Amino acid sequence: MTRDTTEPTRAGRTGRVGVVIQAAEPSAAVDLIVQAEAQGIAAAWMTTGGTQADALTVLAGAATRTSSIQLGSAIIPTWPRNPVFIAQQVEALEGLAPGRIRLGIGPSTAAAMAPFGVDFREPLTQLREYIEVLRALLHEGTVEFNGKFVRARARLARPTTTPVMASALQEHAFALCGRLADGAISWVCPWSYIQQRALPALRKAAEEAGREPPPLIMHVPVCVSEDPTAVRESAQRQIGMYARFQFYKDMFRMAGHPDAAGGLSQELIDDLVIHGSEATVAERLAERAAEGFGEVMVLPLIVGDDREGSLMRTLAAVARATAST
Repeated sequence: MTRDTTEPTRAGRTGRVGVVIQAAEPSAAVDLIVQAEAQGIAAAWMTTGGTQADALTVLAGAATRTSSIQLGSAIIPTWPRNPVFIAQQVEALEGLAPGRIRLGIGPSTAAAMAPFGVDFREPLTQLREYIEVLRALLHEGTVEFNGKFVRARARLARPTTTPVMASALQEHAFALCGRLADGAISWVCPWSYIQQRALPALRKAAEEAGREPPPLIMHVPVCVSEDPTAVRESAQRQIGMYARFQFYKDMFRMAGHPDAAGGLSQELIDDLVIHGSEATVAERLAERAAEGFGEVMVLPLIVGDDREGSLMRTLAAVARATAST
């Protein structure tokens, strides 16, 4: 039903450094994407968390005000939406920004999906069915699928080459992406875990499936500050909550950080967060991107109350890293 349409130049080009856009208002998010493009940043990503504003709709606004920056979702939760509806949104986006759209989907968590009243279970099976349906419908233009969680029978007027990528945390999720998806998207995964667990699982599964390994889009929290206390406080405040969730605790333990249940240790922060001066951050991002696994997706960490300054320093570091790759 599906064919291998992995396209590294769109799904995750080696050496590319992009940025996660977060803003309270959709118009502010669009402004940041426009600014990122003006600074030479190659890719912008947005997530739809819980009942926040829909990322694909915001990206449509950004598509009309930009001309070259790649626009991606990381991620769109699958449970509240039928995959045919997601494909319709992608078709519209491709019409506005041809060749610039990258679709990242994922099941999210039971807690985040509670407002939608869904029966959250077997998330990996549900994700597999979504990937199969979306790749068939977007890449081939037609699908007829009757799965355990997903049922779809549809045809698109114009098939696209939009990469269909998926969120991954545990090794079996990276393996699923290696077998079926056009890329894997990590979230708050330390570099040691990516190297030792995630990439091997993805590449082994791809080899067993007889296909080239798809790229891994690595989510990297970044704090442009040379103050160790500020870095630690920013990390604890903005990503420390992940240490409370069992799936993340298990992942941190497999990465060699068994004490993460009590919060982010300094060792875990150093493994997870790129921090330092603008020049240091840019250099480390360029080095990470040059590893050849796919792409770096930067999450700006806000230092204290200086939101605007933190964002501008991070965008400058990303632009600097982009210019050197």
